[in-house]
Amino acid sequence: MEDRIERAIKWLSAPEAASERNPGHLWPRWIFLRALGVFYFSAFYSLLFQIKGLIGPNGILPAGDFLQAVSAAFHAWRFWFAPTLLWFGSSDHALMLVCWVGAIASLLLVANVWPRAALAVSFVCLLSFVSASQDFSSYQSDGMILEAGIISLFFAPTGFWPGLARANPPSRASLYLLRWEWFCIYFGSGVGKMAGGDPSWRNFTAMDDYYQNGPLPTWIGWYVQHLPHWFHASAVFYTLAIELVFVLMLFLPRRFRIALFCIVTPFEISIILTANYAFLNYLVLFLGVLLLDDRVIEWIVPHRIRALIDRNPAPASAPESQSLSARAQWRARLAPVRMTIAGICLGLILYSTGAQLVWKVFPSVPLPEKPVEMLAPFRIAERYGLFETMTHQRYEIEFQGSPDGITWTP
Repeated sequence: MEDRIERAIKWLSAPEAASERNPGHLWPRWIFLRALGVFYFSAFYSLLFQIKGLIGPNGILPAGDFLQAVSAAFHAWRFWFAPTLLWFGSSDHALMLVCWVGAIASLLLVANVWPRAALAVSFVCLLSFVSASQDFSSYQSDGMILEAGIISLFFAPTGFWPGLARANPPSRASLYLLRWEWFCIYFGSGVGKMAGGDPSWRNFTAMDDYYQNGPLPTWIGWYVQHLPHWFHASAVFYTLAIELVFVLMLFLPRRFRIALFCIVTPFEISIILTANYAFLNYLVLFLGVLLLDDRVIEWIVPHRIRALIDRNPAPASAPESQSLSARAQWRARLAPVRMTIAGICLGLILYSTGAQLVWKVFPSVPLPEKPVEMLAPFRIAERYGLFETMTHQRYEIEFQGSPDGITWTP
């Protein structure tokens, strides 16, 4: 039994070998990691203009005051409860430094320069903000990008300029966990809609007011809002069918996953066109790219474009070959350690996300809670549930001013 478990762990941790039956996922990995870098950059770029006012010393919720309270309450465990670089300083200069370092690292990830290091730096910088921003980090999108970011550390290729990294394919475990995150986002949201207290999902009226009450509706959403009720009821059915039924095709063979991509991608694009939720839906959209494989991407993308990215390096000289050989020997020696670390990290994430999904469907199931509590401060194993409760009214506050105290204008 132990031998079987050990073989299973090695199989999951080992790089994915391409074959006729399994074409590999080098191109989906390349596309997803470039997109993840863009999402990281969008987060850091927006923080450059906001972070001082949000958690600066003179901001709305100063990070320094929060960290002092955490230190007084948790003492030695304060670094685990609030894992942030801002323990070393939370001045305006420190906040801007974290944002600039994160922004530069995310651009390096987009450029495919030392992707693992860029992912690590981007993750630490964004986690530093999320851990200290209190009410400003309550969005599910923060957990989504942090979870995708930590898993991608094991998904990304090694090397300073890896290109497509044909010699370093992704491990099966990291690919599966990124797909699992994608599944949890959809399926958890579907379960929440049906198990939640909003009856509009069950009587097919949830979308009647959605387009005008969303946080940032688009001009396309304005026109969709004026379509008849039967269209909105059909949208409810379509949403629930995707989130509760179609996503189960993820666990079926290759052709079903490709069909699932073709079903879900137009759904995500329709959400993006009718409402703006920053990088949330874009992240879910590009996680869906991992449903595809190299054969599909190579069939879609022209060879001329692929050749710009997938450039085979020239043969190494003798000294370089010896250096590479020595490096390969060291990597082989450290392989058990790396596999152990990866197995522990990915296993904890899989258990925590799986347990929370089980609790969402069957709340009374007695599963150990300690692993979930351990990972909670890092926001890398979230319980997802998008739009479980719909907003059916839109309230607006109007501020008026007057230069003379007599004439008041909005």
